[in-house]
Amino acid sequence: MSRDHVQSAERPAPAAGAPGRAHSGTGPAAGGAETPFLELLARGASAEAYEQPVLLARAEGLPAERIAALQQARTLALRVRAELEGRRRREAELSALFETAHDLAGLRDLDAVLQAIVQRARSLLGTDVAYLSLNDPARGDTYMRVTEGSVAARFQQLRLGMGEGLGGLVAQTARPYVTDDYFRDDRFQHTHSIDTGVRDEGLVAILGVPLMLGHHVIGVLFAADRRARVFEREQIALLGSFAALAAAALDTANLLAETRSALAGLERANEIIKDRSAVIERASDVHDRLAELVLRGGGVHDVAAAVSQVLDGTVEFTEATAAPARALESSRAEGHAVRHRDDWIAAVAAGDELLGALVLRGHPGLDPVDQRTLERAAMVTSLLLLARRSAAEAEQRVRGELLDDLLDARDRDPRLLRERAARLGADLDATHAVLAARLEGGTADADEEADARRRLWAAASHLAATRQGLAAARDGGTVLLLPLAPGDTATDLARRTARHLGTAVHEPVTVGASAPVEHLTARPDAVAAAYVEARRCLDALRLLGRSGDGSAAEDFGFLGLLLAGERDITGFVGRTIGQVVAYDERRGTELLRTLDAYFACGMSPARTKDELHVHVNTVAQRLERVGRLLGDDWQSPARALEIQLALRLHRLSAGTTPPARR
Repeated sequence: MSRDHVQSAERPAPAAGAPGRAHSGTGPAAGGAETPFLELLARGASAEAYEQPVLLARAEGLPAERIAALQQARTLALRVRAELEGRRRREAELSALFETAHDLAGLRDLDAVLQAIVQRARSLLGTDVAYLSLNDPARGDTYMRVTEGSVAARFQQLRLGMGEGLGGLVAQTARPYVTDDYFRDDRFQHTHSIDTGVRDEGLVAILGVPLMLGHHVIGVLFAADRRARVFEREQIALLGSFAALAAAALDTANLLAETRSALAGLERANEIIKDRSAVIERASDVHDRLAELVLRGGGVHDVAAAVSQVLDGTVEFTEATAAPARALESSRAEGHAVRHRDDWIAAVAAGDELLGALVLRGHPGLDPVDQRTLERAAMVTSLLLLARRSAAEAEQRVRGELLDDLLDARDRDPRLLRERAARLGADLDATHAVLAARLEGGTADADEEADARRRLWAAASHLAATRQGLAAARDGGTVLLLPLAPGDTATDLARRTARHLGTAVHEPVTVGASAPVEHLTARPDAVAAAYVEARRCLDALRLLGRSGDGSAAEDFGFLGLLLAGERDITGFVGRTIGQVVAYDERRGTELLRTLDAYFACGMSPARTKDELHVHVNTVAQRLERVGRLLGDDWQSPARALEIQLALRLHRLSAGTTPPARR
């Protein structure tokens, strides 16, 4: 509809029969001429249908006055039709604006509101495409935010610099711009990327209006057709109204986002305040617990348990050798707990000496206040360890004095010795072994060697205290008196002690052990004699090149008979051929007699069968049984020598004679 038509439709038509109608040549006949056009208006016919009554009148040869009346009635009817269409269009526009304002009032999803605005603008303006772009202050350009009717991916991803393309011009000048033919319009700057996108979409006529917040342009709303078209003033105004609503939607969304952000910030601040308060309460709680532990004489593990409860994690005390070396050294140097993977390490130190570490397991995110709590617990632990060390050193001196008395003062009252041992947690009536220990990593520096001996004595004293035994420094090494557990042997105890002491001092430690001794207080010389035997075993180990190992006389075979203070012949025989003796006693066999004959005949089965007057297969079967009882290596030179000695000692103790040789 043209502007002239709109302006004519806006002027009211004269009423039927009004003055001047007769003057124009219409009379009663003209009134009849309006009837077909009223019917067309009633049923909403197209504009082309209004030509039919005039054409029919001419075809029928009606008078010129009648045809003129029909033409005037047609003109009036078309004006009325245009007025009705305009009112319906404005009603639809107002309805769309109202619905958009309603969407804006209940804004939940900004993208959904912007999409609805673009869809309604496209529908009411009857364009092929509608789209909305927003300015990007960070990059200094404008980009596509919402499109409706677009089919080209490149067009949907366009970015327009300020002043580039029609949209860039609108964004820069804050004024609406319209072009009937985009590619022939030189009022704005054409660029290859923009023109390519517009060409891909096939757009020709484009209308763009700015989205304004105050005096600032935040984007552009577009309506475009894929054919040449003239956008009227009313359409430009309508698109501007949609642009104003879109700007309001964006402003509302930004305000909502800022409000939500502020609320979230307040919530976080409130949570931080609550968390700080809880942390302070935890710090106060752990301070009270640690103070209570110190006052009632708690240990390092009590401290770890208390801190575990406060920090809601697992806190353990570990020796310095068991903690990560780099993290531990960093914590000691900085004086703070340090993170190691998912754990926290707090060094427990006294001056430059590392005593261990408190380790918080599996707690990578640690609050600074909780970190200081862990550090405070490490300081309390170091104080407890120093106090325990002082007490332990005093106890070690007492234990050493008691062992010295057992070794030297043989005339001590047994009752007093037993009472002194009981106060130290030792039971002198239990079975013990005496162990002699010595360092093997010698050094030319006298101070370093003395320090190593002190560390050995400290480690031995700690071991004795934990095993309800005694320890003392003697003859350049250390002597220990340790109880034997049921089923344990002196050799096993010596080897464990060598490994334990070597690990503690980081140097090889050789340990010799005596045979088990009992009733120490009733036998004044037992401890001293056992110490001499342990020293012999220690010297034998070193001569045999077994430094850093542990052993007892029983471990040396027949050589052990020479090392032992008391010749344990029965024990040697039992360890060497005891299984064969027991087998003969249970089964009534003659394995021992066969062994005697076998060795007497130069380990020849043929001569042995003659000696025993049996078949050679019988000899072979008996020797096979012996192998299963004594092991596959029983005929090796070393084992054979021990077995022959055990056989001879067994005969001597039993009062029997060897088989006669032929």
